[in-house]
Amino acid sequence: MLLGMPSLAVAFLAIVPAPQDTRPFDVDHLLAMQRVGDPVLSPDGSQVAYTLTTTDVAANRRRSDVWVAQTDGSGTAQLTVDPANDWNPRWAPDGSAVYYLSARSGSAQVWKQPVASGDAVQVTDLALPVDHMAVFPDGERLLLAIEVYPDAGSLGASAARIAKDAASPVKARAYEDLLFRHWDGFEDGLRSHLFVWRAGGGEPKDLLAGRVMDVPDKPFGGFDDVAIAPGGNWVAFSSKALTHEKAWSTNSDLWLVPADGSAPPHSITAERPGADSAPSFSPDGRSLVFLSMPRAGYEADRRQIVLHDLETNAQTLVAPEWDRSPGELAWALDGSALFATADHRGTHALFAIGLNDNEVRTLVESGNAAAPRPLMRDVVFLHDTLVGPAEIVRASLDGSDVAPITAHNAERQKGIRFGEYEQFSFTGAKGTTVYGYVVKPVDFDGSKTYPFAFLIHGGPQGSFGDRFHYRWNPQTYAGAGYAAIMIDFRGSTGYGQAFTDAIRGDWGGAPFEDLMLGLDAALVRYPFLDRDRGAALGASYGGYMVNWIAGQAPDRFRCLVNHAGLFDTRMFGLDTEELWFPEWEFGGTPWSEGANHERHNPALHVAKWKAPMLVIHGAKDFRVVETQGFAAFTALQRQGIPSRLLHFPDENHWVLKPQNSALWHREVEAWLDRHTTPRVAR
Repeated sequence: MLLGMPSLAVAFLAIVPAPQDTRPFDVDHLLAMQRVGDPVLSPDGSQVAYTLTTTDVAANRRRSDVWVAQTDGSGTAQLTVDPANDWNPRWAPDGSAVYYLSARSGSAQVWKQPVASGDAVQVTDLALPVDHMAVFPDGERLLLAIEVYPDAGSLGASAARIAKDAASPVKARAYEDLLFRHWDGFEDGLRSHLFVWRAGGGEPKDLLAGRVMDVPDKPFGGFDDVAIAPGGNWVAFSSKALTHEKAWSTNSDLWLVPADGSAPPHSITAERPGADSAPSFSPDGRSLVFLSMPRAGYEADRRQIVLHDLETNAQTLVAPEWDRSPGELAWALDGSALFATADHRGTHALFAIGLNDNEVRTLVESGNAAAPRPLMRDVVFLHDTLVGPAEIVRASLDGSDVAPITAHNAERQKGIRFGEYEQFSFTGAKGTTVYGYVVKPVDFDGSKTYPFAFLIHGGPQGSFGDRFHYRWNPQTYAGAGYAAIMIDFRGSTGYGQAFTDAIRGDWGGAPFEDLMLGLDAALVRYPFLDRDRGAALGASYGGYMVNWIAGQAPDRFRCLVNHAGLFDTRMFGLDTEELWFPEWEFGGTPWSEGANHERHNPALHVAKWKAPMLVIHGAKDFRVVETQGFAAFTALQRQGIPSRLLHFPDENHWVLKPQNSALWHREVEAWLDRHTTPRVAR
């Protein structure tokens, strides 16, 4: 077991006592943390470029710069310095410079910064901003993602149409198809296309010319779903064909296209019904691997690893018996193995998978591992835990000798008092073993009892584990004097696909039992928890469960917090934008499977609601629309139940703006203080 905490902890993680002039962790500390991301190794492996994002609460914005660190841990240096954001670093093939995206010229364009010395140089000056970028192995070409109108014919023509639409006083929209909106934006006809730009080559070449395709897919796709072959002759990418079924199908395919645009893209996974993603070419260029979900319409299906032979087009499963769902893949430099990260019993672990024997070895089991970048004898990756944000670390290929490369938050953490934490297990519904975490209040005193915050994760196919979360961080509750309890009820990821699948059609059944049995187990195991001073909080599915608890266990908690939670599951089948989700979870549409949509519908039980509830929603939330929150608040008010509505006109399903985040945390803490305990001294 590495990096501090075993997967089945039997004792609280030790936290060194801090001087008394420090402060318990709170939202100010959360916002002050610098965010390390997007690590990319130099060609010789001696350096890693990455982004460092800081938050300016007063200006209500975040900004990022590009940094470079030595992979032996000997030092870091800031590479780019400009008031504008710099992001998406990629190395020149000879290692002499770093390409990156920057808005310093007024539009997001590609810039180039020498590593040793010299000034930044603007590389592209295109009519439209660049959203993503990669460098071809020859160093003469760039692969760019740019939003265009597919039928416009040129970047300039697309830019002219965008400007004309923006200037028009008429803002009406008309649609004859779904998806007419997605996540937090309405359909506008723009598509993200891949362009090949060559130095001195004039207009970049659109590899998807005329095609109604998005690469990367919106709203969350990135260049992890795009890969350039080692020889620079092919580009692989994942994309969903935008057909009439796009709103109720998860099917996406892997495509190959010649990098010179001499032929249109062709799919290599047309026979695979589910979502295909994350292509990665082997070091010798003879094959590629990708992730594939076998079932259409199910966004949380197990991602299987598929090896595709580029000469024969044969496809084989890698480690088919491994019951985890990896989120990213990276090749070992010699092509003999893959590195993968996946949810694993309350952590997000790092694994190595042999391609000759399909053996899966766990390299790092604790905390949250991400973005593995292999060296010849080591692997570089991001790592965070419940007591620290992500930093870049380095481990040997057997998982030993873990050492830090960056430590951007070390000084900030010195002034913070965190809560100790432990993972525990119990017998849940149907005799199943279920896992959870308890985080002690900061400055814990074993002679006292404490109120608790019962945190319920969303998804529902997700996990609340050993990671540093920037929206739902249990340490903010520990710092406010509460114990935090988190249960990975059935439906959670990291415990095998059958456990994840078990929530389908049973949203308020066994998952609710798991949560209540988990709370009972925690109250017995940890006598410092005051069973009479608890609050339940959750977002999305977690907010749904808060609404469900309000009707099924109305006396269990002193108060409730419902963020973006489903109130009426039947209506959810019509007012959400990604229809595949409710149609999978409830077995069909509201008119074909109405009983399934109603079986665990919180709206049918509002007459039993008692507990005070804080309802929070964003106006730009198209996943769980704001009227779901409005309806819950109306039901509370109409019955005279103490309640409060916090509405964010400028937020979506998540609260992201720094000042909004600060307000969110203070409103939630004040609600808990009002109903469970006086505010603690800080």
